[in-house]
Amino acid sequence: MTDRYAVFGHPIAHSKSPQIHATFARQTGQDMTYEAILAPLDGFADSVVQFIAAGGRGANVTVPFKEEAYKLAKRLSPRAQRAGAVNTLSFDDSGIVGDNTDGAGLVADLTRNLNCHLDGKRILLLGAGGAARGVIEPLLEQQPTALVIANRTVSRAQELAELFGNGVTACSFEAADTPFDIVINATAASLAGELPPLSPTLFTADTLAYDMMYGRDTPFLSFARTHGAATSDGLGMLVEQAAEAFFVWRGVRPDTTAVIAALRT
Repeated sequence: MTDRYAVFGHPIAHSKSPQIHATFARQTGQDMTYEAILAPLDGFADSVVQFIAAGGRGANVTVPFKEEAYKLAKRLSPRAQRAGAVNTLSFDDSGIVGDNTDGAGLVADLTRNLNCHLDGKRILLLGAGGAARGVIEPLLEQQPTALVIANRTVSRAQELAELFGNGVTACSFEAADTPFDIVINATAASLAGELPPLSPTLFTADTLAYDMMYGRDTPFLSFARTHGAATSDGLGMLVEQAAEAFFVWRGVRPDTTAVIAALRT
Protein backbone atom coordinates (compact mmCIF):
# COMPACT_ATOMS: atom_id res chain seq x y z
CA MET A 1 0.00 0.00 0.00
CA THR A 2 1.41 3.39 -1.04
CA ASP A 3 2.40 5.56 1.94
CA ARG A 4 0.93 9.06 2.10
CA TYR A 5 2.77 12.23 3.10
CA ALA A 6 1.88 15.90 2.83
CA VAL A 7 2.83 19.47 3.63
CA PHE A 8 0.41 21.68 5.58
CA GLY A 9 0.43 25.45 5.26
CA HIS A 10 -1.62 28.58 4.63
CA PRO A 11 -1.00 29.61 1.87
CA ILE A 12 0.36 26.45 0.28
CA ALA A 13 -0.22 26.58 -3.52
CA HIS A 14 3.30 27.98 -4.07
CA SER A 15 5.00 25.07 -2.26
CA LYS A 16 7.74 23.21 -4.12
CA SER A 17 7.71 20.39 -1.56
CA PRO A 18 5.48 17.98 -3.58
CA GLN A 19 7.86 18.29 -6.56
CA ILE A 20 10.92 17.81 -4.33
CA HIS A 21 9.60 14.74 -2.51
CA ALA A 22 8.28 13.16 -5.71
CA THR A 23 11.80 13.43 -7.12
CA PHE A 24 13.31 11.98 -3.93
CA ALA A 25 10.84 9.05 -4.07
CA ARG A 26 11.69 8.24 -7.70
CA GLN A 27 15.39 8.56 -6.98
CA THR A 28 15.33 6.17 -4.02
CA GLY A 29 12.59 3.78 -5.15
CA GLN A 30 10.21 4.62 -2.31
CA ASP A 31 6.49 3.79 -2.72
CA MET A 32 4.89 7.01 -1.48
CA THR A 33 2.80 10.02 -2.46
CA TYR A 34 3.19 13.60 -1.25
CA GLU A 35 0.59 16.36 -1.52
CA ALA A 36 0.08 19.97 -0.46
CA ILE A 37 -2.82 20.60 1.94
CA LEU A 38 -4.27 24.03 2.65
CA ALA A 39 -5.20 23.98 6.33
CA PRO A 40 -7.65 26.60 7.66
CA LEU A 41 -5.95 29.15 9.91
CA ASP A 42 -8.13 27.95 12.80
CA GLY A 43 -8.14 24.27 11.80
CA PHE A 44 -4.58 23.00 11.57
CA ALA A 45 -4.90 20.30 14.25
CA ASP A 46 -8.18 19.01 12.80
CA SER A 47 -6.61 18.83 9.33
CA VAL A 48 -3.71 16.76 10.65
CA VAL A 49 -6.05 14.40 12.54
CA GLN A 50 -8.10 13.88 9.35
CA PHE A 51 -4.94 13.17 7.36
CA ILE A 52 -3.81 10.58 9.92
CA ALA A 53 -7.24 8.93 9.84
CA ALA A 54 -6.97 8.70 6.04
CA GLY A 55 -3.69 6.80 6.35
CA GLY A 56 -1.11 9.61 6.47
CA ARG A 57 2.35 8.52 7.62
CA GLY A 58 4.03 11.90 8.03
CA ALA A 59 3.87 15.58 7.15
CA ASN A 60 5.86 18.73 6.75
CA VAL A 61 4.57 21.94 8.31
CA THR A 62 5.18 25.43 7.00
CA VAL A 63 4.03 28.98 7.78
CA PRO A 64 2.11 29.70 9.95
CA PHE A 65 1.69 26.37 11.77
CA LYS A 66 5.16 25.40 13.06
CA GLU A 67 4.45 26.44 16.66
CA GLU A 68 1.04 24.75 16.58
CA ALA A 69 2.73 21.59 15.33
CA TYR A 70 5.11 21.82 18.30
CA LYS A 71 2.13 21.81 20.67
CA LEU A 72 0.35 19.06 18.76
CA ALA A 73 3.24 16.57 18.94
CA LYS A 74 3.09 13.96 21.70
CA ARG A 75 6.89 13.49 21.55
CA LEU A 76 9.61 15.85 20.36
CA SER A 77 13.11 15.28 19.04
CA PRO A 78 15.84 17.12 20.99
CA ARG A 79 16.34 19.60 18.13
CA ALA A 80 12.60 20.33 17.95
CA GLN A 81 12.50 20.80 21.71
CA ARG A 82 15.27 23.40 21.55
CA ALA A 83 13.82 25.11 18.49
CA GLY A 84 10.37 25.49 20.02
CA ALA A 85 8.89 24.77 16.59
CA VAL A 86 8.21 21.71 14.43
CA ASN A 87 8.37 21.40 10.64
CA THR A 88 8.32 17.59 10.37
CA LEU A 89 5.68 15.27 11.84
CA SER A 90 5.76 11.46 11.93
CA PHE A 91 2.72 9.37 12.79
CA ASP A 92 3.08 5.96 14.45
CA ASP A 93 1.27 3.76 16.96
CA SER A 94 2.52 5.91 19.85
CA GLY A 95 1.07 9.10 18.38
CA ILE A 96 2.49 12.22 16.74
CA VAL A 97 6.27 12.79 16.82
CA GLY A 98 7.63 16.27 16.08
CA ASP A 99 11.03 17.13 14.61
CA ASN A 100 12.70 20.21 13.16
CA THR A 101 14.93 19.82 10.09
CA ASP A 102 15.35 23.52 9.23
CA GLY A 103 18.70 23.96 10.97
CA ALA A 104 20.13 20.78 9.47
CA GLY A 105 18.97 22.00 6.06
CA LEU A 106 20.62 25.40 6.46
CA VAL A 107 23.93 23.94 7.64
CA ALA A 108 23.94 21.37 4.82
CA ASP A 109 23.35 24.06 2.22
CA LEU A 110 26.05 26.33 3.61
CA THR A 111 28.71 23.67 4.11
CA ARG A 112 28.06 21.23 1.25
CA ASN A 113 26.47 23.22 -1.54
CA LEU A 114 28.10 26.60 -0.94
CA ASN A 115 31.36 25.22 0.48
CA CYS A 116 31.16 27.72 3.34
CA HIS A 117 32.66 26.19 6.46
CA LEU A 118 31.33 27.67 9.69
CA ASP A 119 33.99 26.72 12.23
CA GLY A 120 35.89 29.76 13.45
CA LYS A 121 33.56 32.16 11.59
CA ARG A 122 31.70 35.24 12.83
CA ILE A 123 28.00 34.74 12.12
CA LEU A 124 25.24 37.38 12.34
CA LEU A 125 21.70 36.00 12.48
CA LEU A 126 19.00 38.56 11.66
CA GLY A 127 15.67 37.97 13.40
CA ALA A 128 14.51 36.30 16.61
CA GLY A 129 11.36 34.49 15.50
CA GLY A 130 10.71 30.84 14.78
CA ALA A 131 12.89 30.75 11.66
CA ALA A 132 15.90 32.02 13.62
CA ARG A 133 15.24 29.87 16.66
CA GLY A 134 15.17 26.70 14.59
CA VAL A 135 18.71 27.16 13.23
CA ILE A 136 20.68 28.43 16.26
CA GLU A 137 21.66 25.08 17.77
CA PRO A 138 22.79 23.52 14.45
CA LEU A 139 24.86 26.64 13.75
CA LEU A 140 26.47 26.44 17.21
CA GLU A 141 27.36 22.78 16.61
CA GLN A 142 29.61 23.99 13.79
CA GLN A 143 31.69 25.92 16.38
CA PRO A 144 31.71 29.46 15.02
CA THR A 145 33.88 32.03 16.80
CA ALA A 146 30.82 34.22 17.40
CA LEU A 147 27.07 34.00 16.86
CA VAL A 148 25.25 37.33 17.23
CA ILE A 149 21.45 37.61 17.02
CA ALA A 150 20.21 41.01 15.85
CA ASN A 151 16.54 41.96 16.07
CA ARG A 152 14.32 45.02 15.96
CA THR A 153 13.11 44.18 19.47
CA VAL A 154 16.38 43.54 21.31
CA SER A 155 14.72 41.82 24.28
CA ARG A 156 13.55 38.96 22.03
CA ALA A 157 17.09 38.47 20.74
CA GLN A 158 18.41 38.55 24.32
CA GLU A 159 15.93 35.84 25.35
CA LEU A 160 17.29 33.56 22.63
CA ALA A 161 20.90 34.38 23.51
CA GLU A 162 20.25 33.43 27.14
CA LEU A 163 18.33 30.30 26.16
CA PHE A 164 21.07 28.89 23.94
CA GLY A 165 24.12 30.23 25.83
CA ASN A 166 27.49 29.14 24.40
CA GLY A 167 28.60 32.75 24.02
CA VAL A 168 25.63 33.79 21.86
CA THR A 169 25.09 37.56 22.10
CA ALA A 170 22.28 39.91 21.07
CA CYS A 171 21.89 43.45 19.76
CA SER A 172 19.64 45.70 17.69
CA PHE A 173 19.91 45.83 13.91
CA GLU A 174 21.52 49.25 14.13
CA ALA A 175 24.12 48.16 16.71
CA ALA A 176 25.51 45.48 14.39
CA ASP A 177 28.10 47.52 12.52
CA THR A 178 31.29 45.45 12.28
CA PRO A 179 32.11 42.99 9.45
CA PHE A 180 30.85 39.40 9.67
CA ASP A 181 31.87 36.33 7.70
CA ILE A 182 28.25 35.19 7.29
CA VAL A 183 25.05 37.24 7.61
CA ILE A 184 21.84 35.15 7.61
CA ASN A 185 18.49 36.84 7.13
CA ALA A 186 15.82 34.95 9.08
CA THR A 187 13.42 37.90 9.35
CA ALA A 188 10.05 38.19 7.63
CA ALA A 189 11.18 41.40 5.93
CA SER A 190 11.89 39.69 2.61
CA LEU A 191 8.31 38.39 2.48
CA ALA A 192 7.14 41.99 2.46
CA GLY A 193 9.87 43.17 0.08
CA GLU A 194 11.49 45.18 2.86
CA LEU A 195 15.02 45.55 4.22
CA PRO A 196 15.93 45.55 7.94
CA PRO A 197 17.85 48.71 8.98
CA LEU A 198 21.35 47.32 8.40
CA SER A 199 24.74 49.00 8.29
CA PRO A 200 26.72 48.55 5.07
CA THR A 201 29.80 47.95 7.25
CA LEU A 202 28.51 44.42 7.95
CA PHE A 203 29.61 43.36 4.50
CA THR A 204 32.99 42.89 2.87
CA ALA A 205 34.21 40.96 -0.17
CA ASP A 206 34.73 37.99 2.19
CA THR A 207 31.14 38.01 3.53
CA LEU A 208 28.43 35.57 2.49
CA ALA A 209 24.95 37.11 2.77
CA TYR A 210 22.30 34.37 2.96
CA ASP A 211 18.55 34.93 2.79
CA MET A 212 16.25 32.09 3.90
CA MET A 213 13.71 33.38 1.37
CA TYR A 214 14.02 31.74 -2.05
CA GLY A 215 12.83 32.38 -5.57
CA ARG A 216 13.47 36.12 -5.68
CA ASP A 217 16.25 38.66 -5.42
CA THR A 218 15.31 40.21 -2.08
CA PRO A 219 16.19 43.74 -0.89
CA PHE A 220 18.56 42.13 1.62
CA LEU A 221 20.49 40.27 -1.08
CA SER A 222 20.58 43.32 -3.33
CA PHE A 223 21.85 45.54 -0.48
CA ALA A 224 24.55 43.04 0.49
CA ARG A 225 25.68 42.61 -3.11
CA THR A 226 25.89 46.39 -3.56
CA HIS A 227 28.31 46.48 -0.64
CA GLY A 228 30.57 43.75 -1.99
CA ALA A 229 29.26 40.54 -0.41
CA ALA A 230 28.68 37.20 -2.09
CA THR A 231 25.00 36.20 -1.87
CA SER A 232 22.71 33.17 -1.82
CA ASP A 233 18.98 32.64 -1.43
CA GLY A 234 17.46 29.80 0.59
CA LEU A 235 16.50 27.38 -2.18
CA GLY A 236 19.26 24.98 -1.15
CA MET A 237 18.06 25.10 2.45
CA LEU A 238 14.52 24.23 1.28
CA VAL A 239 15.76 21.13 -0.54
CA GLU A 240 18.17 20.08 2.20
CA GLN A 241 15.59 20.34 5.00
CA ALA A 242 13.25 18.27 2.82
CA ALA A 243 15.98 15.64 2.39
CA GLU A 244 16.45 15.51 6.15
CA ALA A 245 12.70 15.03 6.65
CA PHE A 246 12.72 12.31 3.97
CA PHE A 247 15.50 10.57 5.89
CA VAL A 248 13.51 10.83 9.15
CA TRP A 249 10.51 9.17 7.49
CA ARG A 250 12.11 6.63 5.15
CA GLY A 251 15.60 5.98 6.55
CA VAL A 252 17.10 6.81 3.13
CA ARG A 253 19.08 9.95 2.32
CA PRO A 254 18.37 11.27 -1.19
CA ASP A 255 20.83 13.14 -3.40
CA THR A 256 19.98 16.83 -3.37
CA THR A 257 22.41 18.21 -5.95
CA ALA A 258 20.36 17.39 -9.06
CA VAL A 259 17.12 18.54 -7.39
CA ILE A 260 18.56 21.96 -6.52
CA ALA A 261 19.94 22.35 -10.05
CA ALA A 262 16.59 21.43 -11.60
CA LEU A 263 14.69 23.91 -9.42
CA ARG A 264 17.14 26.69 -10.26
CA THR A 265 16.54 26.21 -13.97
